[in-house]
Amino acid sequence: MTTEPDSFPRRHARTQRFTLGAPRSFTVAPDGSRVVFLRSGSGTDRANSLWVLDTEEGGERVAADPRALLGGASEDLSREERARRERSREGGAGIVGYATDTAVELASFALSGRLFAAELRAGTARELPTPGPVIDPRPSPDGRHVAYVAQGALRVVGAEGEGDRALAEPESENVSYGLAEFIAAEEMGRSRGFWWAPESDRLLVARADDTPVARWWISDPAHPEREPQRVAYPAAGTGNADVRLFVIGLDGARTEVAWDRARYPYLARVHWSAAGAPLLLVQARDQRSQLILAVDPESGATRLVHADEDRTWLDLFAGVPCWSPSGQLVRIADEGGVRLLAVGDRPLTGAQLHVRAVLDVSDDDVLLSASAGEEATEAETGQVHVYRVNELGVERVSQEPGVHSAVRAGDVTVLVSATLDRPGARVQVLRDGKPTVVVPSYAEDPGMSPRVTLTEGGARRIPCAVLMPRDYAGDTPLPVLMDPYGGPHGQRVLAAHNPHLTSQWFADQGFAVVVADGRGTPGRSPAWEKGIHHDFTLTLDDQVEALEDLAKRYPLDLSRVAIRGWSFGGWLAGLAVLRRPDVFRAGIAGAPVTDWRLYDTHYTERYLGTPAEQPDAYARSSLVTADGLTSPAEPHRPLMIVHGLADDNVVVAHALRLSSALLAAGRPHEVLPLSGVTHITPQEQVAENLLLLQVDFLKRSLGITGD
Repeated sequence: MTTEPDSFPRRHARTQRFTLGAPRSFTVAPDGSRVVFLRSGSGTDRANSLWVLDTEEGGERVAADPRALLGGASEDLSREERARRERSREGGAGIVGYATDTAVELASFALSGRLFAAELRAGTARELPTPGPVIDPRPSPDGRHVAYVAQGALRVVGAEGEGDRALAEPESENVSYGLAEFIAAEEMGRSRGFWWAPESDRLLVARADDTPVARWWISDPAHPEREPQRVAYPAAGTGNADVRLFVIGLDGARTEVAWDRARYPYLARVHWSAAGAPLLLVQARDQRSQLILAVDPESGATRLVHADEDRTWLDLFAGVPCWSPSGQLVRIADEGGVRLLAVGDRPLTGAQLHVRAVLDVSDDDVLLSASAGEEATEAETGQVHVYRVNELGVERVSQEPGVHSAVRAGDVTVLVSATLDRPGARVQVLRDGKPTVVVPSYAEDPGMSPRVTLTEGGARRIPCAVLMPRDYAGDTPLPVLMDPYGGPHGQRVLAAHNPHLTSQWFADQGFAVVVADGRGTPGRSPAWEKGIHHDFTLTLDDQVEALEDLAKRYPLDLSRVAIRGWSFGGWLAGLAVLRRPDVFRAGIAGAPVTDWRLYDTHYTERYLGTPAEQPDAYARSSLVTADGLTSPAEPHRPLMIVHGLADDNVVVAHALRLSSALLAAGRPHEVLPLSGVTHITPQEQVAENLLLLQVDFLKRSLGITGD
C-alpha cells in the first residue's frame, strides 16, 4: 500500500508530525543576552543543531553542528541512550538534549556516545576525550567541569578535557549511578539522576539497583538469529528498583542521604539551588502520602519541610518543589478541590486557575502555566496560558487563545504559542513583556487546516473536538470515528492547530471525527482527574455520553460509529467494542494495555492500587479476563489490534493475550504486528501505511463504499 510522495500520510510521517525544523529546548542566559535552543535544518531533517540567538541584535548562529562534529558519520547510539529516548518519546537525531552552566556560557551534549562541549559566546564546539558511551552530560554551575554517566558510573572531566575520573562506579551489573530508573523516567517525569551543587564542588547522585525488579525478555520474531533483549520491568504489584541518594564530592568522598526509604521508596523530585538546602520529594508506594525534605549535604540528614496526603493519589508537577530566591517553599497543591500555587504558607491562586506547572521563580513573581479551571467557559476549552503570579495578583502573559508555554531568565521570556488558526507554534522573545524577536521555524506547513469545533458534551461538560470533512456540505449524516486518548496524562482537546491534523485527515476520508477528554484526562480539576480511581471503565462511559449529546447538535450517524486509539486510547478502543457493541461497530486498538497487571508499578498502582489489594479493579479494567470479555449477545464487532514487537513500555504480550482470549471466545479480530517498532512509530513507511490500513479497516467494518 503506497501513496503519492506529497500525500498527508507520507508528509506526516516524513516530518515526524510536522515537528522537524521547529525550534525547541530553550535556555535563556541570566543576563538575557542569549537564548540557546535546538533546531534541525529543515522540516524533513531529523538532525538537530545547537543554536544561539543574540537577543540584542536578533541574529542567530550555530554553536554545534552534529554532522560536522561527527565528520559525516552516521549516529551510533548505545542501548542505554536508545532507552532514554524511548522514555522521553524522542524521535529526533543529532543533538537531542543539552545542558549548560549557570551563566549559559558552556553547553555539553552527547553525540554517538561521545562527549562534546560548546562555547556559546564563541560559537565553537569541541570533543572531550572520555570513556563511553556517554549519557546525559551536564556542566558544573561554574562551567569548570562536566559530569556524565558511562557504563553505569558517574564520571567527571574538566571542561578542557583534563582529569577525567569516576566518582561512583557500579558494584554490580544491576547498579547504576546518575541515571533515572525506568519508572522515574517513564512515569514520574524525572529523567535525570544527578544534580550539581550550586558551588560546583559536589553532586547529589542517585544510585539505582534493579536487582528486585523482575526480568522480562523482548525478542524480535522477524530475526530469530538475534538473542532476546533482557529488560528489568517493574510490573504492577512486583518489586521496584532500590533507589538511594548520595552526596559525592569531586574527590570521591560520599555521604548517603537518609530518609525513610521503606515508607517513601519513590525519589520523585530533586532540587538544588543557591536559595536553600537541597530539596527532595519522596513518595509512598501507594502515592497517597509524600514528603518534601531538606538535605544537610554535610551529614546527609534530612528534615521535614512539608507533608502531603490524599485519599486517592498525589500528582507530580513540573518545576516544583523549589525554593524562591528569598528561601520560601514553592509548590503546587490540591486544596479545597482546587489545584493551586502556594509560596511559603500562602496560596497565591484560587479556583480561577488550574495550575499545571511552575516555569520560573524570581524575586518578583512566579511564572506558571495553567488552564481556566472547573468553571471555564466553553470558549476557553483546550486553552493553556502562561501567567505571572505574586501576592498582588495574577497577570496573564499569553494573550491570544491557544496553548502556550514559556522559559524565562531575568527580564527575557521565550513564549511558545500554538493557536487553532496557525500551523505549528510561534516562538517570540519578550523583554520586559514586549516582543522583540521571533525565532524562525523551518517546520513544513501541513498544507491543510483542521475544520474543528471545540465544544462540550453531556451533562458533565466533557471537553470535545468535532472535526468534519473540509469539503462537507452539511447535508447528510456522517459515520463517526471517535479518536480519543481518554486517560491520564493525555489531553487531546487543545486549542492548537497541529494536534488535530491526523483527526482531520481521517475526517477527510468521510468521517465526522470526535475527540473527547473525559474523566481522568488532565487540565480541568483534581476531581476530574481523580474520578477514575479504581475504575478505568468510567472513561468509556464519558465517551458514550459525549457522543450521544453531540449527535443532538451535529450530523452524526449513530448507526455507524467506530473508535481508534493508541496506548491508553488503544485500551479504550478495545474496551468500547467489547463492552458497548450496541454503540461501537468497530475498533482499532493500537499498543493497548489489555491486562493492567502487565503494566508498570508507579502508573498502574496510582490509579488501580495493587493487584493483590484491588483484584476487582484489575478485573473490571482488563480486556482479557472474563470481566473484560463480558458483553451483550451477538453480533461481535470487528477489532483490529496493532502492536510494535519491540515495545518495552506496553509489551506485545498485551496484544497476544488479547488475541488469544478473543480466539478462545470465538470473537473475530485482526492482528497487525509491527516488526522492529517500539511504542512510537518513527519509521516513515510504517507510520504512513499504518494510517492507510486503518482507514481501509474502518471503511470495511462500517460498510462504507466508494472513495
